[in-house]
Amino acid sequence: MKDMTKGNPTRLILQFAIPLLIGQLFQQVYSLTDTRIVGSFLGENALAAVGATNSLNSLVIGFLMGMTNGFAIVTARFFGSGDKKSMKKAIAGTVVLSAGTIVVLTLLSVGFLKPLLRVLNTPENLLPLACSYFRVILLGMIVTVFYNACAATLRAVGDSITPLIFLLVATIGNVGLDLLLICVFHMGVASAACATVFSQFISVIMCLVFIKVKYPELVPSREDFSRFLHDSHTFKWMYSTGLSMGFMLSLVNLGSVILQSAINSFGANIIVAHTAARKLTELFMMPYSVLATTMATYCSQNLGAGKLKRITQGIWRALILSWIWCLLVVLMAYTIVPSLVYMVTGTHVPEIIETASLYLRINTVLYFVTVVISVLRNSLQGMGDMVTPLVSSAIELVGKVAVVFLLVPRLAYMGVILSEPIIWCIMVIPLIVQILFGKRFRDLREEARQTA
Repeated sequence: MKDMTKGNPTRLILQFAIPLLIGQLFQQVYSLTDTRIVGSFLGENALAAVGATNSLNSLVIGFLMGMTNGFAIVTARFFGSGDKKSMKKAIAGTVVLSAGTIVVLTLLSVGFLKPLLRVLNTPENLLPLACSYFRVILLGMIVTVFYNACAATLRAVGDSITPLIFLLVATIGNVGLDLLLICVFHMGVASAACATVFSQFISVIMCLVFIKVKYPELVPSREDFSRFLHDSHTFKWMYSTGLSMGFMLSLVNLGSVILQSAINSFGANIIVAHTAARKLTELFMMPYSVLATTMATYCSQNLGAGKLKRITQGIWRALILSWIWCLLVVLMAYTIVPSLVYMVTGTHVPEIIETASLYLRINTVLYFVTVVISVLRNSLQGMGDMVTPLVSSAIELVGKVAVVFLLVPRLAYMGVILSEPIIWCIMVIPLIVQILFGKRFRDLREEARQTA
């Protein structure tokens, strides 16, 4: 466990973020390997079918990850204040709320899968492959949500290394299963999803066993579950925080789902190019996204401990570290991106390479704005602001809907490329306004000055 209320903020943020970064790098390596294996051994139609579900997949997974991270903010607050009894109650609440939510979500998503893919303009020749792949992902959401819940709980008490270890083991197994099922047994695109779900199941089992042996103080008792179910205040607090973070990411990804409906209408080559560009975008954004994730825990622990001056220090240092990374990304975008696109897709089709490269060269220049969005949004969530991050995300959703109806008919795929930089510059505004002028944060700054 790591107490983030004491010591040098930069060092603590980096110590917490680096294991997260390594874990996400391994996930991206798996994702890119999965994309390459599907494209190379099953063909471009199979790759396009998986790509056609990417935004919908991100919508579901993003909601689950955001929700469990929201629950963990409450756990971190109790940990920072030293209230271990309430911390165990919050962990019990994480289990109850995660299980209840995922049952409803699984039933709804599996039941309406094919209509959803048709609404996204998925080409009819790709529909059977897309359904077979994504149905397995949806049925495995129970595994995904409990892995995220275990990992988020460990991170809430400052342990970001243990989830990394289990993730590395599962990632290696995931790649191995992909190679076995697709390359050796030629089982088709759905086997890639089976490998993902099974490897996450291994991660869940390992996490649960480790927590029971190493951190028994994190294992809730029957009494903790009972106390949570009879505590309406904690129930509402946790679920509102979890749903706020879940919907925040969902609004972002819902906009991408709507945008995907336009992308799918451009044909297989553009779908593959966009899939490759988004895979590399996730890789490029990863370092500052993990710093932003770190800030939710950092701010929540320090708010619980009443150390408000450290919150401001941490936010500025996370921003500076992220901006340094952005400079390196822009350099890569204008030098080696075509080679990276080929590595992801395994294709030499000029339209795919050129389209994906153009997307990345335009978008990376505005990453300096997305840094501010990511860091401030997570920091505000960690400090208990549930509204402003949602407003910012809603702006992104509205912006992407507008792109589909206004820019895409006039500019085709170039409208998609230009949409995100324009939207980022708008959605950062409410976050900056709240940090600088919001009453809650003026009060926090005043209290910090008085206690300095």
